[in-house]
Amino acid sequence: MGFEGLGADAGEVHRLFFALWPDDSARDGIEAAAGELRRTHAPRGRWIGRHRYHLTLQFLGDAPMLREDVANAAMRAADSVRAHAFDLVLDVAGSFRNRSIPWWVGCDRTPPALQQLFDTLGAALLRNGVRIESGKGLVPHVTVLRDAETALPTTLIAPVRWPVREFVLVHSVLGRKSAYHLLGRWPLPAP
Repeated sequence: MGFEGLGADAGEVHRLFFALWPDDSARDGIEAAAGELRRTHAPRGRWIGRHRYHLTLQFLGDAPMLREDVANAAMRAADSVRAHAFDLVLDVAGSFRNRSIPWWVGCDRTPPALQQLFDTLGAALLRNGVRIESGKGLVPHVTVLRDAETALPTTLIAPVRWPVREFVLVHSVLGRKSAYHLLGRWPLPAP
């Protein structure tokens, strides 16, 4: 794959990660859950646009420009992943207790198929020499708010059903012209 037009401007951060990318129906459900949290709790912070909703599988790091060698090795790793499609249900909301206090919607229990995809992709990346920066554990979540003033206790939400039929490699550009670029898609066949 060519990476034309994905160069670096001064001050930009180029982030590379594998993710689950919701279909329109799942995006609608996530947006509705975020809207309910907003109405119920009225937090201050930066709400994430629905076009940015995703569930990170493996985080490959930040750099001042897109590292094509890492992206190509990551794509080779993804080509070797054998996993099946599954359904994910987002049924809780909460927050992490770090500096930016992100609020998220996620699942109370990690589906075995999601854990298998995470583990299989992680092993494939390591075999292909790609350093993983996402840590060893999977905490399935979709960030909906950044820089909240207060933490959100674990809260039940109306279940959002998400049919997971693929995973993607995302190049995120943070800076003057922030954008997401999907560098590749890998289908997950029915079991």
